[in-house]
Amino acid sequence: MKIDNELINKIEPVETSALEGIMSADYMGISQDSRKIQKGDIFVCVEGGRVDGHKFIDDVIKKGAQLVICSRKPAENVPYILVKDTLSAMSVLSAAIYNHPSREMGLIGVTGTNGKTTVTHLVEAIFEKAGMSCALIGTLGSRLSSSEEYSDMGHTTPQAPELQQNLRTIADKGIKRVVMEVSSHSLELRRVSECEFAGAVYTNLTQDHLDYHITMDNYFKAKVKLLSLLKKQPEQKRYAVINVDDEYFAQLPSLMPADVENIAVYTYGVKNEADITAKDIAFTVEGAKFLCKTPVGERKVKMNLTGMFNIYNVLAAIGVGIAEGIDLKTCVEAVEAVPSIPGRFEVVSHEPLVIVDYAHTPDGLENVLKAAKELVPANGSLICVFGCGGDRDVTKRPQMGRIAEELCDKVIITSDNPRTEDPQQIITDILTGITSLYSKKTIVEIDRSIAIEQAIVNSSPKDVIVIAGKGHEDYQIIADEKIHFDDREEARNALKKIRR
Repeated sequence: MKIDNELINKIEPVETSALEGIMSADYMGISQDSRKIQKGDIFVCVEGGRVDGHKFIDDVIKKGAQLVICSRKPAENVPYILVKDTLSAMSVLSAAIYNHPSREMGLIGVTGTNGKTTVTHLVEAIFEKAGMSCALIGTLGSRLSSSEEYSDMGHTTPQAPELQQNLRTIADKGIKRVVMEVSSHSLELRRVSECEFAGAVYTNLTQDHLDYHITMDNYFKAKVKLLSLLKKQPEQKRYAVINVDDEYFAQLPSLMPADVENIAVYTYGVKNEADITAKDIAFTVEGAKFLCKTPVGERKVKMNLTGMFNIYNVLAAIGVGIAEGIDLKTCVEAVEAVPSIPGRFEVVSHEPLVIVDYAHTPDGLENVLKAAKELVPANGSLICVFGCGGDRDVTKRPQMGRIAEELCDKVIITSDNPRTEDPQQIITDILTGITSLYSKKTIVEIDRSIAIEQAIVNSSPKDVIVIAGKGHEDYQIIADEKIHFDDREEARNALKKIRR
């Protein structure tokens, strides 16, 4: 790729070194990670919380980088473009290097606090049932179809260079649809700012990431940005699927961006009037049943997923199917065939009923525990094992403690991914929301493996045990060390001890 005047203007340079040389060079790749730089690449200096990319300019030049994008003028005599916003410049250049792959596909972004992973998998299933190829990008990784294994992308939404490279691979395979989780961080940090979306799905907005966004209003504004990334060409399809039962997202139909015309809006919900809704809802341990009513007809749904939160997830996915012109019968048959999503209300055993879930926000934990409570038989108890992640939103910790105490018969507070924080301090923060401190109802066990074992070994066959917070993750981050740890494995090991 060569850098032309249009690209130069788009990244808004403050100053450049020899521009003629910069524009004559042929660039092979781009990265903000000095370890990934190869000969002919562009290196983008990103100032992160722990690492400042400007410190690695000398290293990348030795490795053959042809250009440095920076926000401070480098001391070295190197080709550079000085910009105010290196993240924005990286997004622009990444899309250009990979020749704007999102223009060659229908890219659907799913955003919200909870439900993104489940919705993307349901949408993938609907497209495949309709005979349409669909790739998926999200928390579990990236894959070209449901029959393939995930490849790890490192983030819910990858950095711009990795994302554009992945989209180019997908486009070159001839895959015309991609469903992708879009995090609030990716919207704020411009990772997706050069993507052109065909659809935007809004699940829900509840407290999370306030360590970064500070206020819920800022969090909401970050999510709204996805609408402005919908395709702008008049002949191209663009739509939004919105949960109008959510107090924040209910505002979205009146907040459509002025520069994107004719956005088709499909609303869904259970409580408020909506285009796509659910009636006659019933739950079992095997799943849920309901009558789905839509603008194109109604149909009974019997799915393998349970909990009210999954009713919303299915409605969102069906909304995408309808927006894409897929008949309701196909949509319903697709979602009915989807098994449990890894780490999302995943059942590990039935007696006792052990459920592993990724719930790591107050709303997420409340939804999962309420769904689990519906499954507790007479003379059974609801037991929850959970902790909170370190170096993340501190204010949600006491809230999650309060929710667990209110909904459960027994709570075991433990470690999640403490990262660089003191695990005991995280637990102390959680305990400030609990009134039954150190009573028989609340137990503290800092070692997550022991906590899971205690919950299972001391349970009865009629108990329901929810292990929350990590879900699909097969690791635990303690300080700067990432060790193997899988809640599902730990649960199975504990179950063996009560079945001997």
